[in-house]
Parts: sequence; structure tokens; C-alpha cells
Amino acid sequence: MIAQVIDVNEILKQALLYDFYGELLTGHQKEIYGQFVLDDLSLGEIAKEAGISRQGVHDIIKRCNLALAGYEEKLHLVERFMSVKKKVERIDDLLDGYESDKDGALLQEVRKISGEIIEEL
Repeated sequence: MIAQVIDVNEILKQALLYDFYGELLTGHQKEIYGQFVLDDLSLGEIAKEAGISRQGVHDIIKRCNLALAGYEEKLHLVERFMSVKKKVERIDDLLDGYESDKDGALLQEVRKISGEIIEEL
């Protein structure tokens, strides 16, 4: 069960990296990596369609993972996106309690979080 959770988290991470940095890959890399991550095709299925070996597909995917992780290490776009997403979720949670906010503390917290979001952008 834990291995499945790790696999799901890894797949989500790969998909996010691909969404943000996929355009920086070559057309061939983008096609192979997209089939692996987004279409959930096996190495064999991709290899057959692309006319290359399973090992070739594996190597391309490994190189893409390294390249995408390198872009994230330098640019931090996914990290920033996740931070903003968490703050927006916090705002939504706070707004759920808006009607019971009598002293205005909720509005101050929402303004603080929105200011943090603006600073990150």
C-alpha cells in the first residue's frame, strides 16, 4: 500500500514537471515522456510505437526525469505553484468560517495570505 502511495506521488510529480517544463524537451523526448507519464503506456508499448527498444525508451525517460528535475532546481516554478495553491486553499478554508468571524481576525488573515501570494508572483 505504501509503495502505491509513493508511486502515485511520483507520477503526480512527473506530471507537474512535464506540465511546467515539457516544452523545453525535444519533440521526440516530449512525445515519449508524455506517453509514459500522461498516457500511462508501458515501456514496451511506447517502444513498439516509436520503433525503438525498451531500453531506448527507458533511457529517454531517465534523461527527461533528470532534465525536468534540473529545470525545477534552477527555476522553482512547481515549488512556487504548490506554495500558491496551498495559500489559496487556506483562504478558501478561512472563508468557510467567514460568517462566524465577529472580530475581523479572519479578514486580517485572508489579507495576510493574499499579500504573501502577491509577493510570490
